[in-house]
Amino acid sequence: MVTDPLVHRPARGEDAGMFEVSPDAYGRFMGRYSWPLAPLFLDAVGVPVQGRALDVGCGTGALTGVLVERLGIDAVSAADPSEPLVSGLRARYPGLDVRIAPAEDLPFADDAYDAVLAQLVVHFMVDPVRGIAEMARTTRPGGTVAACVWDGSTGPLADFWAAVRALDAAAVDESRLNGAREGHLADLFEAAGLHEVVSGSVTVTIEHEGFDDWWEPYTLGVGPAGAYVRSLDDDGRAAVREACRARMPDGPFTTSATAWTATGRA
Repeated sequence: MVTDPLVHRPARGEDAGMFEVSPDAYGRFMGRYSWPLAPLFLDAVGVPVQGRALDVGCGTGALTGVLVERLGIDAVSAADPSEPLVSGLRARYPGLDVRIAPAEDLPFADDAYDAVLAQLVVHFMVDPVRGIAEMARTTRPGGTVAACVWDGSTGPLADFWAAVRALDAAAVDESRLNGAREGHLADLFEAAGLHEVVSGSVTVTIEHEGFDDWWEPYTLGVGPAGAYVRSLDDDGRAAVREACRARMPDGPFTTSATAWTATGRA
């Protein structure tokens, strides 16, 4: 088998169940970052204010909701492989065209959308080049394909993984995930055959009431960080918690997180 140096392919079972969680758990873990990121992402990549759009890997609907506000529900479709998250989005937006599907096998017609987007999704695609190519397939010629992913060194989980690595040097963090380093997302877009690829970044700043408010979502089992915490015994979790506490300020504080963006033409 030839290994593509552009792509990190999760090992079998590496991401199993990490996103088969309730919409509430996902929202408490990542929603606090993804909701404010969504409008900034759309503005940064220049998505038109009219036409049809598809949200790939929609999760709880942070990006979907902004698209619905800007384009109207009849102009928006969405897809995600997690049945609980899709069910939650259907309940939130009755009548929305939202389907259970991975990015690598989208159940939508060729050339169907003016813009196809993926927010915080390319990280976890098993085959990101194929997933991005599927996004391009469903975009009309000349339409916009865009994605954003957290920077592995300055994203919202950077402090958590720094604390973990101080205790467990063998821990696998998220810095090697697809698109998590500068320029990599654009490289994946070009490998998928997109044209006029442009890269950029967006930064969000989030307020936390205190350490417990910051820490509690890590205990919910969402994503690689949540899975890591769940894998520890009580002593291990306590050690990680205290290592994280030592890195964070006392009282209310803010954290900033940067996401890389890439935009291309189908």
